[in-house]
Amino acid sequence: MSDTQSLIENRPPSVATLFLERVEATPDAEAYRYPVIRAAGEGHDGHEGHEGPDEWRSYSWREAAERVFSLAAGLMALGVVPEERVAIASSTRIEWILADLGILCAGAATTTVYPSTNAEETAFILADSESTVLIAEDASQLAKVRERRTELPKLAHVVLIDGEPASDGTGTDGAEEGWVLSFADLERRGAAYREKHPDAIKEVVGGLRPDQLATLIYTSGTTGRPKGVRLAQDSWSYMAKTVRQSGLLVAEDVQYLWLPLAHVFGKMLISAQIDAGHVVAVDGRVDKIIENLPVVQPTKMCAVPRIFEKVYNGVAQKARAGGSAKYKIFQWSAEVAREYARTSQDNQRRTGIPSVPAGLKVKHAIADRLVYSKLREAFGGRMTGCVSGSAALAPDLGYFFAGAGIPVLEGYGLTESSAASFCNRADNYRTGTVGKPFAGTEVRIADDGEVLLRGPGIMLGYHGLPEMTAEVLEEDGWFHTGDIGELSDDGYLKITDRKKDLIKTSGGKYISPAEAEGQFKAVCPYVSNILVHGAGRNFCSALIALDEPAIMAWAEQQETLKGKPYESVVASEEVRVLLDGYIEELNSGLQRWQTIKKFRVLPRDLDIEHGELTPSLKLKRPVVEREFGDLIEEMYEGARER
Repeated sequence: MSDTQSLIENRPPSVATLFLERVEATPDAEAYRYPVIRAAGEGHDGHEGHEGPDEWRSYSWREAAERVFSLAAGLMALGVVPEERVAIASSTRIEWILADLGILCAGAATTTVYPSTNAEETAFILADSESTVLIAEDASQLAKVRERRTELPKLAHVVLIDGEPASDGTGTDGAEEGWVLSFADLERRGAAYREKHPDAIKEVVGGLRPDQLATLIYTSGTTGRPKGVRLAQDSWSYMAKTVRQSGLLVAEDVQYLWLPLAHVFGKMLISAQIDAGHVVAVDGRVDKIIENLPVVQPTKMCAVPRIFEKVYNGVAQKARAGGSAKYKIFQWSAEVAREYARTSQDNQRRTGIPSVPAGLKVKHAIADRLVYSKLREAFGGRMTGCVSGSAALAPDLGYFFAGAGIPVLEGYGLTESSAASFCNRADNYRTGTVGKPFAGTEVRIADDGEVLLRGPGIMLGYHGLPEMTAEVLEEDGWFHTGDIGELSDDGYLKITDRKKDLIKTSGGKYISPAEAEGQFKAVCPYVSNILVHGAGRNFCSALIALDEPAIMAWAEQQETLKGKPYESVVASEEVRVLLDGYIEELNSGLQRWQTIKKFRVLPRDLDIEHGELTPSLKLKRPVVEREFGDLIEEMYEGARER
């Protein structure tokens, strides 16, 4: 039997099984690190009243298990039964992980809800999933379901992570009848339940079937209502085993986890960590990443491309602020990094050895002392590699980080495939591709270029939507991803576009907007988001949103803009001229019909709150085009073809 066959046929039935095995195998080893926020009155977001660095504490596997088992038993005491849905609406924090594992150890299924989701959509997700318990981070999450309580007849309890239930005298928060409980109260109920039923958790976990529902994740999508993706118990245990077999995560790692755990990417990392047994430092406050990295000193971190774009733009802007000489050194070092990485990867592809010429080695060593070593220190000094997913990383950025000694390994997967289907490996990665498939995952390219996947990670289907399930999931298990891709002879996949995102100009040319958008992010250090438009038009245009810290730092160096607010800066002629130069640079590398003829700078950045980005920071094209339709039409005045 091959290693792949063994992995598939002998994988545990559930992550709960893996968790019990991990606790028994290494009870005293460190499992989790988490920050304790010191300032009085400071919420988990850590913005107001912050007084110095946070204190970090740890749980061993045994200590984590005590809390997990109490939470699991507490849910049992509330009457939760296997496959019943329990929702979590919280930011990324240690309690999210403990709650999720508690739900799984109770045999139930986790419904994930982004904390940024509004009341209407939160109610839809809870009602559609028929969740009976909601674990809510704080009063703001509770308020969403209080507002819509009449629409949630199945929701029997809300458990507050932060704060205590309090009656307002009218019973609207349900405190009198026990509708709202505290996290501590749920654990106390669980402790009492465990005393009466000491073997309950082992019995429930031992009785779990591989095909039982474990997780219901609602895809945010770019249009319409979210769809609930049903993922089975053994899809997570498969992910855990195949990621470990790939060597991407090992027992000695310390992983810094800030990704939204409501997203399938973050959820997968929880499962993979349990099997590998490494340490996870968890803190979902994005504004604390730069501060936390030198403290945590991780060896691994997973992120979305926007984080790497921000890091690069920040380094470039800092160098520019240091004067022309320092900026020229940075630019030279960045080009050396890219050349070094490209040459090394090209030679490895041809000969199997990642070699570079002696002259390039010398230049790289000089650049390392001047630039790269400082960048690695900012990442904590021990980073052996990062994984980027959720969207495409501009190749120029990938080559830069690879050449600087922090390889960013691109991976690929979807909510419907339990997050990870492909990933580059540290010992043989190719920038611009998403690597090879994980063991146990099959891939083929359809006649129209669509990527099809089959394997243990593929979803059971969309919750309550059999017709939509049938549209993407064939009877023989092949899942239609909706992505267009190319597969190399030796198995490396390159995603070229979304099947539905290709646009056709009025001249009949098909264009991939993502290609131009990614290239522009690589050449312009001031861009935050860009949308290329051109469907049914006779030329392509672009809406550009700027990164506020980067463009404001640049503006302070301009006599005419110094001291002006962001709104005035982005509307200025100086910024238009600045961006015009980058657009020309972009256009020089595009086909004529792909080039950007006109652009407009948006008055603000795109964000989740306005519905323009998904929680995983993907662009919602229809929303942006509708929101800023007047700017788009302005660019086509007098040029629109019938």
